[in-house]
Amino acid sequence: MKVIICGAGQVGYGIAERLSQEGNDVSVIDTSASLVSHITETLDVSGYVGHGAHPDVLARAGADQAEMLIAVTLYDEINMTACQVAHSLFNVPTKIARIRSQNYLRPEYSDLFSRDNLPIDVTISPEIEVGKMVLRRISFPGATDIVRFADDHIAMLAIECMEDCPVVDTPLNQLSELFPDLMATVCAIWRNGRLHVVRSQDHLQVGDLAYVICQRDHARRTLGLFGHEEQEAARIVIAGGGNIGYYVAKSIEQMQPKTRLKIIENDRERALSVSDQLQDGIVLHGSALDQNILQQADIQDADLMVTLTNNDQTNILSAAMAKRLGCKSGMALINSPSFHDLATSIGIDAHINPRAVTISRVLQHVRKGRIRAVYAVQKGKAEVIEAEALETSPLVGKPFRELELPPGLRVGAILRDKAVIRPDGETKIKAKDRVVMFAAADAVRHVEQLFRVSIQYF
Repeated sequence: MKVIICGAGQVGYGIAERLSQEGNDVSVIDTSASLVSHITETLDVSGYVGHGAHPDVLARAGADQAEMLIAVTLYDEINMTACQVAHSLFNVPTKIARIRSQNYLRPEYSDLFSRDNLPIDVTISPEIEVGKMVLRRISFPGATDIVRFADDHIAMLAIECMEDCPVVDTPLNQLSELFPDLMATVCAIWRNGRLHVVRSQDHLQVGDLAYVICQRDHARRTLGLFGHEEQEAARIVIAGGGNIGYYVAKSIEQMQPKTRLKIIENDRERALSVSDQLQDGIVLHGSALDQNILQQADIQDADLMVTLTNNDQTNILSAAMAKRLGCKSGMALINSPSFHDLATSIGIDAHINPRAVTISRVLQHVRKGRIRAVYAVQKGKAEVIEAEALETSPLVGKPFRELELPPGLRVGAILRDKAVIRPDGETKIKAKDRVVMFAAADAVRHVEQLFRVSIQYF
C-alpha cells in the first residue's frame, strides 16, 4: 500500500515505523529538515521537506498513486487542508486527520467532515481518546491497561501478577475448569522483556503481565481472580487543566458525582476558565511540582494523582512527588517511550501513552478485511484485534480444534447476538460473529487473510 504521512513528529514517526515494517510504501512530509532526515535515516521510508498541504509537495511524495493519506501535524488546519487537497487534486481514497481542537468536533458541526464539505474519512481526537483511556484506568484500578471492544461487551485487561496472585503456577487450562462460568481467556503474557502468546498448558509466574480478554461485566471478577481488589479512587487530584484534564474532570463529575476532585493548573486564565466550567471540582492555580500546592490539594489524603500536563518530566516528577507525600497511587501521561521504564522504576503505578492510542486508531483503518477495532500493545509487538466473520471466512463452520491457527494468534472471546462466548475446542464461529483476538506482530497478516472479503461475498 502506498501511504503518505504528513507530520514527522512522535506520532508520525510511530505510524511510519509500523507501516514500513509491514512492507508498505511510505512517504513522510514535514517542514522540519532535521525530522525528515532522522526518519529517513532510521526507517525504510521516503522523506520530503515541505508543507504537507501544498499540492507540489504532495505531488512529489506520490499522492497520485497513494491509497491513504494520514495527516498528523501539530496543526488542525494543515491536517484538514492536506486531506482536502489530496481528495480534490489527487483523488486519494482514504484520508485520516488528527483534529485536536474540540470546536471542530462539536455535535452541531457533525456534517463538517463529509465528502461534500471537508472530505476526511476518519478524524482522530487524541485528547478525547486519551481522556477515555484515563477514565477506564480510573474505573478499573487493578488493571495496568484496559480497552473495550464489540460495542462495549468485551474488554482486554492487562494485569500484573503480584506475589499474592492466586493463579500463579496454575496451568491455564485448569482455570476454565475451576471457573467455568467466568468469561475470561488469558491470551498472552509479557515476561522478562518478551511477549508470549500462551497455550493451554502454560502457566503464569510472579512478575508476569497477563493480557486477558473477557466479558466486560466480568472484568472486576477477573481482576479479583488475579488478586487485585483495589477500590475505585474516592479522592482524585489532577495535574493539568488542559483539554485532557478538563475532559477527565468533567466526565468524573458526571459519572462519579461522589468523587472529591481537585485540579492543579499552572496557567491562571486557564485555571479560572476550568473553575467556571466545573460544578464541584476545586481548581488550584500553581505548579504541580510545588510541594506547597500539592499539600493545599490535600495530596496526603488522595487516593489517586493523575498528571496530564503537556510535559513528560512534569508528569513523572509530580506523580512521584505525590506518592512520596502520601498519595496512594499515581498515573502519568507520558509521550516519550524512553520515559516509560523510568516511570515504573520510580514507583508510578500506571502511565498513559497518547502516541500508542493514536497509532492504534490509525491501524484500525490500515488493516485489511472486516477489522472493526485495533489496539497495539508493547510498542507494536502485538495487537488486540476485533474482526467480523463473513460467510466466506475459512474460520466459519469449523470447530476450533480443527482450525490451523498460527502460534502467534489466540482468540479471546466472541460476540454473537449480544452474548459473549468464551471459545473452547468445540466452538464454531458463525457468520457475523464479532471475534476479539490477540495477535503477535507476525500473525497480523494472517488475521487479515482470515477475515478478508472474498470475491464470493459479492
